[in-house]
Amino acid sequence: MTVLKLYHNPLSTNSRRVWIALLEKEIEFELVPLKLNGDQFQPEFLAISPFHHVPVLADGDFHLIETLAILDYLEAKYPAPALLPPDAKDLAIARMVQMVTVNELSPAMSPLVRQTFGGAGEPEKLEKAGQQVAAVLRFFEDLLGDRPFFGNSSAITLADVVAGVSVPWLPELGVSLDNYPKLQAWSDRLNSRPSWQQTQASPELVAAFKAQMKQLMKPQQG
Repeated sequence: MTVLKLYHNPLSTNSRRVWIALLEKEIEFELVPLKLNGDQFQPEFLAISPFHHVPVLADGDFHLIETLAILDYLEAKYPAPALLPPDAKDLAIARMVQMVTVNELSPAMSPLVRQTFGGAGEPEKLEKAGQQVAAVLRFFEDLLGDRPFFGNSSAITLADVVAGVSVPWLPELGVSLDNYPKLQAWSDRLNSRPSWQQTQASPELVAAFKAQMKQLMKPQQG
């Protein structure tokens, strides 16, 4: 039987989403780490990832890019345990959370990440980003309701996998979850799971990345 290979970087949120899904589904796989300071531009990697992004999932000679497509592939090929609910409404909720995370939350987080890692940050962009993040959090808080997970009353879904590597990180970017108690409890619930703990980047790795980014973002001397 072919063992799946996941080409990843431990600081990539997209890579982590696929990693978590593989662990939650208890699928055998091999991690292939890449350093994103040049490994992604090597010819052998460009041959399987023409846009030089991680993650890439290799299933024999079949190579998949784009996180949501990879997650759908895993769900279709390894249906148990299921990470998508069968009910139409619950499935729609799970899909909404995935798409809002990718299309609304992630872009809004970018200026906050840049500021946290040493970038100057433009006040107008930061204010707009903060408003967008708050809108997403309100939407998620209402959508979650009294359920422990998105789109399902008892088990995690791909919505939790996708949103669950972004929302819990917001306090590190200066965005408190105190006004969103249901999301805070959901975040704590996910962070206690072995799959989240196993894929969490070490503090040393995060600190090294911050130092590297601050150096890169220093204003150049004229």
